[in-house]
Amino acid sequence: MRNPVRLFIFVVAIFCLGVSLPASAWEHWGGDRGGSRFSPLNQITPDNVGNLVRAWEFRTGDLDARAPEVMKRTKFQATPLLVEDSLIFCSPFNEVIALDPGSGAQKWRYDPKISTAQRPANRYNCRGVAYWLDDKAPDNAACRARIFMGTNDARVIALDARSGTPCADFGTNGEIRLETGMPLEWPGEFQITSAPVIISDIVIVGSAIADNRRVEAPPGTVRAFDARTGRPRWTFDPLVHDGGVVAGHANVWAPISVDEERGLVFLPTSSPSPDFWGGKRPGNNDYANSVVALRAETGERVWSYQTVHHDVWDYDLPAQPTLARIDTGAGLRDVVIQPTKQGFVFVLDRDTGKPVWPVEERAVPQGGTEGEQLSPTQPFPTHVPALLSQQISADDVFGLVPFWERGACRAQVASARNEGLYTPPSTQGSIVFPMTGGGVNWGGVAVDPVNQILYANISRAIHIVKLLPRAAVADGFNPPPGHDFGRQQGTPFAMTRAVAMSPLGLLCNKPPWGEMVAVDLKAGKILWRSRVGTTEDRAPLGIAFSFGTPLVNGVAITAGGLAFTGALDAYLRAFDARSGRELWQGRLPVPGVANPMTYLWKGEQYVAIGAGGHSESGTTIGDSVVAFRLARPGEAPSLWSRTIDRPGGRFMSGAIAAGIAVLLMALLVWRWRRSRVGRA
Repeated sequence: MRNPVRLFIFVVAIFCLGVSLPASAWEHWGGDRGGSRFSPLNQITPDNVGNLVRAWEFRTGDLDARAPEVMKRTKFQATPLLVEDSLIFCSPFNEVIALDPGSGAQKWRYDPKISTAQRPANRYNCRGVAYWLDDKAPDNAACRARIFMGTNDARVIALDARSGTPCADFGTNGEIRLETGMPLEWPGEFQITSAPVIISDIVIVGSAIADNRRVEAPPGTVRAFDARTGRPRWTFDPLVHDGGVVAGHANVWAPISVDEERGLVFLPTSSPSPDFWGGKRPGNNDYANSVVALRAETGERVWSYQTVHHDVWDYDLPAQPTLARIDTGAGLRDVVIQPTKQGFVFVLDRDTGKPVWPVEERAVPQGGTEGEQLSPTQPFPTHVPALLSQQISADDVFGLVPFWERGACRAQVASARNEGLYTPPSTQGSIVFPMTGGGVNWGGVAVDPVNQILYANISRAIHIVKLLPRAAVADGFNPPPGHDFGRQQGTPFAMTRAVAMSPLGLLCNKPPWGEMVAVDLKAGKILWRSRVGTTEDRAPLGIAFSFGTPLVNGVAITAGGLAFTGALDAYLRAFDARSGRELWQGRLPVPGVANPMTYLWKGEQYVAIGAGGHSESGTTIGDSVVAFRLARPGEAPSLWSRTIDRPGGRFMSGAIAAGIAVLLMALLVWRWRRSRVGRA
């Protein structure tokens, strides 16, 4: 945006679209209250992004202080906030840390002393914290600016944003402990992984609960508290228990969005318990698998829209509902954009919850197992195309070794029930594609408010879900290696779930396995797709096949025309937002499976990402936050960063070194033989 006319148009458009974004800040987990993941910063552009250099790296110290077995159960998914002149984030163990934005030096740290004996079901994880400014408190009052966090052991904690000291007037000594609604099977069955949200003076939290354990499971209650005192304000149970429904969950584990002007909060709810058999929860299971709008002051439901009826595929809503104002062809409308694991994008009116463009109820496969009551139809959006294909066949499998490896994959897919999207779970084993991790996952989507383009990371992988008759799973049953196992107690079936993998450990479906997709919302068309990630950090010798990697994390976009993302290899990447061309990679100590953010500090734009790996995906584990900025006068990206620290650079340098070593050895052998011949 070096052109003044374009800059003026951009500013006017931001004003007209009702987007309020401080030029320097990233004050909310999703960039703003509505999760647009858009920054108006434009210092870094496609023309100069190649001049980014590492500004700093901060390590939490977990890798050195924690036992290796504990670190194997972590997922570093935190996105820092820039508030109170600090970058503030949480570690997987809920330590809240404030850094100097320019140097990465620690300013303060708070440790809630999470027990590492609890084995949380969704791993040790903290996606972020929330910031609130009490405008009724004096400027110099303690805890006028507060940081809120939910913890792995079901606490909500309030800290002074300037010092990290617990806010003594909130709950008991700065914390409240949630009541889980029923006794837990073990302490880690219930936790909070996503950041709370605050609207007015109310702090709201969801929960993450272990899947597939039992029918009568903890309820997925959403809870609201007074942001000053911690006093309970209201609760909302997303699952309607009428009609003989026996189930729990339908919890909100993904991030929540806020519309302060309307006084609404938007919940992405999950599936009822258990995920893969619903005979004891007949009907559509209203408000589960739904976008639910609540009145923030009272918790009253204003509207809801269900994206899956009677879910038996674990197709819950995994992503923050994104709030935007778009031109629908009939004028500008305030909307809620909800991406799904299936790759759908639902666009709903923010006041009524009704689809902005038509959604069709289409017939889906039937023939569930004993006692199942499937919905005959499911909703399919018609305007915005699905972000990825939703069918896979035995002919679509992949393998580097044509007969052996590909044949093994073909056998896995061919042996399972496979009737396309919404194939019911079965005792034969059923294909779930896209897999239960998406499609889109917790990283959500980003929306350019000016050009009305949506950006999303997606994964492509096959899950095979198999129902096991209760008699076949006696106590002590051990699933095959690589299979998740759920007892689904109280149902006729336990279950196993596995990603379809080749004997070499590669995904059985053809690449790309991870892509960034750009969608023109108004026109309803996909503008471009780009593969994201390589096999470098997983393959032998660091071979960097450009297959893409599964992407649960999301994208940050900027007015400078860039889209930033991490992946399952150890790079932060920048893409041209117009064309999808990959422009730059910044090496990270381990994969950054977190949402990046960008901020302005003392006149310089930075891009930061949590780089701690993802244990469920088998990556290297670390404990870093890394920030990049443009090179200053007299600086330049190093030769190492331009060559070795690029995808494939280590393999090529190793191959060149090995080639040179072989040549030297051959030369030495040749000279040795010549010397022997000369002596003879």
